[in-house]
Amino acid sequence: MKKTMLSLAAALVCTSALAQSGTPMVGDRPLVQVKPKGMKTAAAAPAKPQSMGAKLQACLEIEDGSKERLDCYDAVIPPAAKPKAMKAKAVADCKFTKEQDERLACFNGFVENMPKLPKS
Repeated sequence: MKKTMLSLAAALVCTSALAQSGTPMVGDRPLVQVKPKGMKTAAAAPAKPQSMGAKLQACLEIEDGSKERLDCYDAVIPPAAKPKAMKAKAVADCKFTKEQDERLACFNGFVENMPKLPKS
């Protein structure tokens, strides 16, 4: 009877010690749990990439005529050296305009005339 009680007490002490440890262990290695492929959490889902048009239209929310709005446009379409004098035929051509005020007016002219994209 004493052996049974001693064995039972030893088993309880061992299981309670295992229950108190932070990470479940298998031998000397931590237990790893793998989720099925179909289960994704909302936080782990990658953000849907925005189109260039959506990024440019987001810049319209910044105060008009401000350096911040121009910086927003420049982040989407970085400025570049103009190969030769020409009028912008597309929004991407605005990057060739050297003067900030002219570049901002160029972007505004194209983006304000774009059809509104659906918000996602």
